Amino acid sequence: MSAAIPYWREAGSGPAIVCLHSNASVSGQWRTLMTRLADRYWMLAPDLYGSGRSPDWPSDSTITLQDEVDLIEPVLRRAGDPFGLVGHSYGAAVALRTAVQHPTRVRALVIYEPTLFSLIEMEGPAPNDADGIRNAVAAAATALDGGDRFEAARCFIDYWMGPGSWATTAENRKVAIADSVVNVRRWAHALFTEPTPISEFGRLQMPVLYLTGGRSTQSAHGVARRLLKALPNVSCVNLADLGHMGPITDPDAVNRVIENFLLRSV
Repeated sequence: MSAAIPYWREAGSGPAIVCLHSNASVSGQWRTLMTRLADRYWMLAPDLYGSGRSPDWPSDSTITLQDEVDLIEPVLRRAGDPFGLVGHSYGAAVALRTAVQHPTRVRALVIYEPTLFSLIEMEGPAPNDADGIRNAVAAAATALDGGDRFEAARCFIDYWMGPGSWATTAENRKVAIADSVVNVRRWAHALFTEPTPISEFGRLQMPVLYLTGGRSTQSAHGVARRLLKALPNVSCVNLADLGHMGPITDPDAVNRVIENFLLRSV
């Protein structure tokens, strides 16, 4: 178990739901979902490594999804067994790794476009469905090496949200995002090198809601095509008008679907 203790926020009472945020974000991205469900569920949302008020990364260069699972173990213990698990993007990848490690503890799983690019890489080297994000990470890393965190953030945000998205990002959010994107190489390492084979996800028996955005990227859709064939108890909802950052850009539309699933499953 990790010696580090994460920061987390809580709200409500009832069956426990643990929510895991995306890259370049913090636990606060789930604030509207927590408020929506607090009258029926005990909502817990930690900051992952290097995010918000949690500790910085435990390595100068690399980190694994297992490190993140170890970090949030105090939150999982507090939630008790079993608990529901909700994750977005990188947080959804951590949620899947958590479910594989603790299959009897997770009552139900909600994942919005987990970024497990390792599942694409395991099928064969580039060129493949992960080329877009691989190129975005490389461009961001080059910008960081040149000392330009804001250009690195532009490369990352414009890949996930579409060209020009960084330019329209609120100025009061740009500094926090740019500070976070210094970790882009470590995010990529964790997601591209995760060793869990797709067959392990085929062993998960809990109900899974897999959410996708119709306007998302080839890399996100490539992971979805592979996981949707592997997960045995999965239902998929495609939100045609949303992109990869749907839980942040359109929380009401996403949270409504999550709420309906949790009411049936937890």
